[in-house]
Amino acid sequence: MKLYEFTLAPNPRRVRMFLAEKGVSIPTVQVNVRERQQFTDEFAKINPFAVVPVLELDDGTCIGESVAICRYIEALYPEPPLFGTGAKDQAIVEMWNRRAELEGFMAAGEAARNALPLFTDRRVAGVPGGYPQVPELIDQGKRRMERFFELCDRHLADNAFLAGPAFTIADITAFLAVEFGKRIDIAIPARCANVVRWHEAVSARPSAGA
Repeated sequence: MKLYEFTLAPNPRRVRMFLAEKGVSIPTVQVNVRERQQFTDEFAKINPFAVVPVLELDDGTCIGESVAICRYIEALYPEPPLFGTGAKDQAIVEMWNRRAELEGFMAAGEAARNALPLFTDRRVAGVPGGYPQVPELIDQGKRRMERFFELCDRHLADNAFLAGPAFTIADITAFLAVEFGKRIDIAIPARCANVVRWHEAVSARPSAGA
């Protein structure tokens, strides 16, 4: 197997953190999205959607989308379980991972892709141009992130991690939403003390450096 990724991009980092939690190492191939390498004909054969990460299996099968890659890794290396164990636990992990993705990660992305010069004329991932930035969406993304922090803060008052007592992929997704937000000066509000505590705990894990 080999993983096509870009070190500075948040979605590949989600896979790297997941692998680090599993103690699994996979060879990587850097696709420099700042140099638009994702739009080459060569990479189109690997992922026509022109985004990273992509996991290429030994038989040539290419799996895109970070959560799909993580699910594949989970099936190969079930310990420690990062998608939960049992029907109820797995459903709760799925619920919080989706919440973290939609209300945190995508909100940060909405603000970032409409603010950073890197994404001028291509605020939509995977397309080389034709989508001008919409400045109004910067504030919208920031407000969505603030709401996400507030909702998580209430939940984390009684939970060590998002899906309960155990660290899961939901925490990885939410952690990287916070890290993504830092690029455009979105910070955890000081009043969200439970989120601050949680973020410090996740930051202290070795996988956070992946």
